Amino acid sequence: MANNIEIKDLLDAGVHFGHLTRKWNPNMAPYIYMERNGIHVINLYKTAAKIEEAAEALKKIVASGKKVLFVATKKQAKDVVAEKATSVKMPYITERWPGGMLTNFVTIRKAVKKMSSIDKMKKDGTFDTLSKREKLHVERMREKLEKNLGSIADMSRLPGALFVVDTLREHIAVKEAQKLNIPIFAMVDTNSDPREVDFAIPANDDASKAIEKVLSYITEAVNEGLSSRTADANKEAEAAE
Repeated sequence: MANNIEIKDLLDAGVHFGHLTRKWNPNMAPYIYMERNGIHVINLYKTAAKIEEAAEALKKIVASGKKVLFVATKKQAKDVVAEKATSVKMPYITERWPGGMLTNFVTIRKAVKKMSSIDKMKKDGTFDTLSKREKLHVERMREKLEKNLGSIADMSRLPGALFVVDTLREHIAVKEAQKLNIPIFAMVDTNSDPREVDFAIPANDDASKAIEKVLSYITEAVNEGLSSRTADANKEAEAAE
């Protein structure tokens, strides 16, 4: 993993572009390489080091059997995050963050179960006995639940970690994870505070190309964690025989 990160690839993807200097957060100073035309330029050598650090930690979390919840509701990140998280079978939130998603997880699980019960109604024929108006109401409810919570339907317990794109935008998610001591991994741009997360990756969080590049390394690490988990399970099964 560590040897796979090429500075040139990060450069080509525009990972180094920060925000306007007047919008910066002084706590990002250690990660800023220079200022060019009124814009801060991120030190990509530090970005690469932070990606490696985050990747190693995520690999261990996933290998231990826990899930990583990916969070990105901004337009430039939504599709990339949905695709990358799905590729490693991890839950994600790309629509509005449901308040209490983590701190009131029991209620969120009830909503997910509601979705399952509607599906069951359709299978066992109960749905067909409803009036036209009731059917419409149930269908709309199912669509809304699917849109907001469909991507976390398989998350039966709190995640082992959160991966966030843009901590300023996803501040509610960050606060909830902090309350529950859930490790937070995040792409942090020059206008954000890296101290709010456990593993900050200094990077441009506004361009889909940059987001995709960073996430490709992160999901590769998740995949390695999953492979390690499978290998350990196979060893245990062999030992038990």
